[in-house]
Amino acid sequence: MIKTDILIIGAGPTGLFAVFEAGLLKLKCHILDALPQPGGQLSELYPKKPIYDIPGFPEVLAGDLVDGLMEQIKQFEPGFTLGERAETIEKQEDGSFIVTSNKGKKFHAPVIAIAGGLGSFEPRKPLIEDIEFYEDKGVKYFIKNPEKFRDKRVVIAGGGDSALDWSIFLANVASEVTLIHRRNEFRGALDSVEKVQELKSAGKIKLITPAEVIGINGAEHVESLDIEENGAHRKIETDFFIPLFGLTPKLGPIADWGLEIEKNAIKVNNALDYQTNIPGIFAIGDVNTYPGKLKLILCGFHEATLMCQAAYAIINPGKKYVLKYTTVSGVDGFDGTRKEAPKAVVKAIV
Repeated sequence: MIKTDILIIGAGPTGLFAVFEAGLLKLKCHILDALPQPGGQLSELYPKKPIYDIPGFPEVLAGDLVDGLMEQIKQFEPGFTLGERAETIEKQEDGSFIVTSNKGKKFHAPVIAIAGGLGSFEPRKPLIEDIEFYEDKGVKYFIKNPEKFRDKRVVIAGGGDSALDWSIFLANVASEVTLIHRRNEFRGALDSVEKVQELKSAGKIKLITPAEVIGINGAEHVESLDIEENGAHRKIETDFFIPLFGLTPKLGPIADWGLEIEKNAIKVNNALDYQTNIPGIFAIGDVNTYPGKLKLILCGFHEATLMCQAAYAIINPGKKYVLKYTTVSGVDGFDGTRKEAPKAVVKAIV
């Protein structure tokens, strides 16, 4: 039995930052995540992709943001159980909870913070015969390491931000990038659409629209694709086929915990502390929903901060916490380390 103050389900950026905010309140955290490494989507889907809307960082790679968050929380010594999924929950007589993982490990905490991002998710796969055979043999649904495509021929299918962004990024990595979409219009950021147009004009991206991939060929690896374009069929040679049609999110076993669910997200009270309909269980980050919800990392950071304040009140009933700025109070780690601003020097001028 692992005992902690706050059990955080999900090791994405919101869950990781919650460890820091909890640490400022002298609360210990343990993180449970089904993925084999911390970082959530940032590590699993696009570690080498730049993020532009993190305050103070004009541009930061997703993987570097995860590394920074891990360094920031290191002094608060969080526990990690990775590669295991939260399966069941039991409420105890004292109001605390015991969560059991799919591997039978048990966690006991007075507060649960669900920070599971999109939950467990699966790519939306195109309806192409034998596509499963070519998975990991040239068919990729995620791009984790762009260097894998260095000097290779790549075909990307899709019409959203992900397809546009990766086409732009891989234009300077792959020997040949072809973007295929079943419509002439793209549903993505205007500057990304314009950038693809520029790269097409410069001969760095081949654009085939309206068109659709209808078949995959190759003995042991993807060698070519069958394309239907304006009613006509043709074949194009390639080394990789990357269909980017989005993800199908699923809450998994958490959906059976008695939480109020709306459109595959957990409803919370955003007027106060992001608590669910079950006292003591909070949901923060992309996994929650409320009026005006924005699925942004910086919004998850804000939600994690307010959640920790409410968790402190549950764990320490009747005890008042006085908020102090870290520039004034410094940061004391559970490992004995201390971070603080240099103190002013008192010296007379004669």
